Amino acid sequence: MIFKQLIIFFTGLVIFAYGISLAIQVQYLGIHPWDVLSIALFDLIGLTVGTWTIIIGLVIMIFTFFTRRQYINVGTFLNAFLVGVFVDLFLYLQWFPVGNTLVEDIAIMLLAIVAMGVGGGTYSAAQIGLGPRDGFMLSIADLTGKSIQRIRIYVESCVLLIGLVLGGPVFVFTFIFTLIQSPIYQKIFLSIKPYTTCIQ
Repeated sequence: MIFKQLIIFFTGLVIFAYGISLAIQVQYLGIHPWDVLSIALFDLIGLTVGTWTIIIGLVIMIFTFFTRRQYINVGTFLNAFLVGVFVDLFLYLQWFPVGNTLVEDIAIMLLAIVAMGVGGGTYSAAQIGLGPRDGFMLSIADLTGKSIQRIRIYVESCVLLIGLVLGGPVFVFTFIFTLIQSPIYQKIFLSIKPYTTCIQ
């Protein structure tokens, strides 16, 4: 039933947004390329990190809409708006562990990456719709004929470069983020998807 899928979807979004917010607490270690860009724009212009997450999501959704609109649906809009809202909420509430040493901060970063992997795999497995960034990369892959993995590398490298130029927090974990997050995402996605397929 769609109700169960929505529960799984929203649960995944909350966990994913918490992971982003948690990583921001130790951003000096380096964060995900898309979040590097959001924080760079926040530091440069203002608004909030969550607002920039929403704005960036909407901008790339416009591109996807005019190129491969089949990747845009209600779940994409919910993802684009709610992740940013939840990120700002968690940053406001400050429900985070506090590290006093480098080792503790690394542990917090690893927890954040795990949360993003679990959350991303969960909301994707709900099969409500792709996130705006996923749809964006799939549309580019369709247009170019390149593999999704290669396009992801190209796109995130470009986003990272823009964020770096704008002064975003780039360091070691920026480059190993995907290496840790992706296997967790895949494991969670494959574990949950059979249950959401059965209830469709």
